[in-house]
Amino acid sequence: MTTGHRITIERSDRHVRVVHGGQVLAESDRSLVLRETGCPERYYIPPEDVRRDLLTASDAQTYCPFKGTASYWSLPDAQNLVWAYPDPKPDVAGIKDHLCFYEVEVF
Repeated sequence: MTTGHRITIERSDRHVRVVHGGQVLAESDRSLVLRETGCPERYYIPPEDVRRDLLTASDAQTYCPFKGTASYWSLPDAQNLVWAYPDPKPDVAGIKDHLCFYEVEVF
């Protein structure tokens, strides 16, 4: 980590649901919440709690110097809506293969 930059990951005690176009894409009581300096909280959801059958793998990838290379998935009307880190950096290994969505409902 660079000076002043911090990432924490902990198990969320909240219920997380992802809805797009009226369809539930994910629902979990087992998500991880990632807090990163300068970024909004992000909920990483175990793959078992995601409707992966509705998602199509994308060719898109991005690189974060703190987390590693992210892979993306899309819906027909929402490109690169979901991402995950299949091989995250050691400091954030807990999010490996968990999926993250831009918009979530938290209860």
